[in-house]
Amino acid sequence: MSIREGVKCYVKVTESGLDTASGMTYRNTKRCVMPKAKIAISLAEQTLERLDLLVREKTFPNRSQAIETALAEKLDRLDRTRLARECSKLDPAQEKELAEEGFSEELSRWPKY
Repeated sequence: MSIREGVKCYVKVTESGLDTASGMTYRNTKRCVMPKAKIAISLAEQTLERLDLLVREKTFPNRSQAIETALAEKLDRLDRTRLARECSKLDPAQEKELAEEGFSEELSRWPKY
């Protein structure tokens, strides 16, 4: 899914950027408005310290951006590895049997060299 999908252009919101009807917070992005939902998460103290270090080192502008980026990258990685996960569910012996089904019959019809 591209970043542009799900983006609503020219949505009118309150001056604070909050749409009270849907509870969404909106941010302006290149003349379009992209909704962002506010959520609360719990993090282990060590994880939070590492996150804050990334913000202090200016790797990310803030915690929210760091978490959003990490989550997006993880979801993308899960999508890319889906084929490997599905293939791991296959039984190699059964797949070999299916691949060789009818193969011996075909060999007898092949011309001799």
